[in-house]
Amino acid sequence: MRLPRRTLLAASALAAASPAAIAPALAQGADPRLAERGIGNPDAPVKVIEFFSLTCSHCAAFHRETYPRVKKELVDTGAIRLIWRDFPLDQVALAAAAVARTLPPERYEGFVSALFSSQDRWAFTRGDPLAELAKMAALAGMPKAQFDQVQADEALKRAILAERMTAEKEFSVQATPSFSFQGKRTVNQSGNMPFERFAQLVQDVKSA
Repeated sequence: MRLPRRTLLAASALAAASPAAIAPALAQGADPRLAERGIGNPDAPVKVIEFFSLTCSHCAAFHRETYPRVKKELVDTGAIRLIWRDFPLDQVALAAAAVARTLPPERYEGFVSALFSSQDRWAFTRGDPLAELAKMAALAGMPKAQFDQVQADEALKRAILAERMTAEKEFSVQATPSFSFQGKRTVNQSGNMPFERFAQLVQDVKSA
């Protein structure tokens, strides 16, 4: 899903809302919520970074149609390490990313997968998306009081948006999902893709 210019400007303004853009402790990685989220052997020959938004229908399609084979045939076999990077397209996606980051790391993958599989019921509800998100968070073990605290944590949200801005600059990410395949060389690719294309890009950067 390509980024609307209005969304980009709004996100940039929020990320730069404080003089240092984000709290120094967050910028230095002291907050464990901002630690890397990923699966697979850290020493795998290929690392793949996925930039995604939890309200992106193309990201949901990738996780529904391609991700299961990626995990089974590439991650679990040690061929790649898959790293997730937040790239929220809107305020609802930012709220969801903040919740996912606050949950214990071992619940991250399951929660993100649940959000993608039920995206139409919470992100695109005719009612209040945050109320539906709070219900999803409760199922993952986050009480409503903690959910409200997370939504009020502007430092965390600024840090997530700062990471998104970094992705725009370093990887030229302009759409979600986007992927950076890193092996003997690096290939950046945007858009949902079938497993065969994903696996071919892994092979390309591994053998280059």
